[in-house]
Amino acid sequence: MTSTGVVLVGADGCRAGWLAVRCAPGMAPSVEVFASFAALLAANPDDAVVAVDMPIGLPEFSGKGGRGPEALVRPLLGARQSSVFSIPSRAALYADTSDFTTIEAWYAAHRRVSAVARTTSDPPRGVSIQAFGIFSKIREIDTLLIERPDLRGPVFESHPEVAFCRLNGDQAMQLPKTIKGSVNPVGMAERKALLCRHGYAMDFLDQPPPRGAAADDFLDAAVMMLIAGRIAGGKARPFPDPPRADGFGIPVAIWA
Repeated sequence: MTSTGVVLVGADGCRAGWLAVRCAPGMAPSVEVFASFAALLAANPDDAVVAVDMPIGLPEFSGKGGRGPEALVRPLLGARQSSVFSIPSRAALYADTSDFTTIEAWYAAHRRVSAVARTTSDPPRGVSIQAFGIFSKIREIDTLLIERPDLRGPVFESHPEVAFCRLNGDQAMQLPKTIKGSVNPVGMAERKALLCRHGYAMDFLDQPPPRGAAADDFLDAAVMMLIAGRIAGGKARPFPDPPRADGFGIPVAIWA
């Protein structure tokens, strides 16, 4: 599937850690789960191009719509734009890093984090439950890229619905892939058909996802790999263009 001469990796967070769809030059794609993002990167060559469905680069102060990239890509997505979460300040992301053992503790932490987010945003804005649910994954990548500046070059942020839209001639997907947390079969079929038009075999996409990952995680990682290919081939576009940088120099842009 790849003619770029490098290993392409599409990654998405999942219950067991990180799901990766990978393709080496001249090889068929494969899928695997890694316990950490560092382990995922270590399993691939240094020159691999990695596109991941996770916000990268955090603001000290969050403006209207989030960091900036979110507001730029939402108008592309029509009814799918709610899938792009607004990302709050770095202070809010790190306001509570507990491992939650009860649902009550989880909601209490969400309230504390939202209070910090409101003091570091204009207009003042709390944190959605959905965005809060991926905070630990965002921190995992953020910490790694702060400690390892050398990893910033091969790792790129993308977003599945933006990716599907770009691969579909800049037309957003018509159907949601999940409804109220459950897989929507017709929305999944719409995305599988598009992935097949871009080189995937349906047999590959129809396989059960690895243990610890969901069916929608699998498709998201698969489309991320196609974006890695677009980046490697010079066809991808960053939003914004050129990318901005956060206070640590980490690039801030959604690529597709």
